[in-house]
Amino acid sequence: MATVPATIAGFFMKTLPVRTVEKDTFEFDPESGLIKIGGDRKPYSLVVDGLIREPRSFSYDAIKSFPQVEQVSDFHCVEGWSVQEIRWGGFRFKEILKGIELKPEADYVLFHSFGTTEHKPEGQSHYIESLPLKELLDPNKEILLALTMDGRPLPEDHGAPLRLISPYDLGYKSIKFITRIEFVKKERPGWWTLANPAYPVVARVPERRLRRR
Repeated sequence: MATVPATIAGFFMKTLPVRTVEKDTFEFDPESGLIKIGGDRKPYSLVVDGLIREPRSFSYDAIKSFPQVEQVSDFHCVEGWSVQEIRWGGFRFKEILKGIELKPEADYVLFHSFGTTEHKPEGQSHYIESLPLKELLDPNKEILLALTMDGRPLPEDHGAPLRLISPYDLGYKSIKFITRIEFVKKERPGWWTLANPAYPVVARVPERRLRRR
């Protein structure tokens, strides 16, 4: 396994090619909370819908007002490399559930990204990933909805305005550019799984690659 020490991790993250799927470019300004896609500039909005009684929408300021936590996590790519001890800041998924009434069959969560993709596996035109709701709420999984990296707002290339960090899953599960959270009944294959069955829906980091447990 290739690993990157914390002393050079920042340099590695800056030089790593990160946009691999989205063909559209977009810009986000964390000061104003505005996102620009094409010629349109509008406030960022996180839509929460699906199997809930009433859909919700959260502004950038609203999600920044959730109780914030920081954690240091390793990032493990499916290609075999890892980056150690990245400091992320954000909020736990339980904050999304406050004030939301789930329908009984809402067992999974489907995350949607900004930006269309050049290739559309099985007609899927933007990046998606799903995780079981019980895992998103499990403290042992250390899953975070991240707004910052190394104490600063997420860079666009690393997922601004909002991304998922799932430290014990392979990197493609940690979806970037989140714009919508949809509660669903069944597990859904993500974009990479649709594009290539070699990317499984369940993508645990092999034990031999884990340093923390």
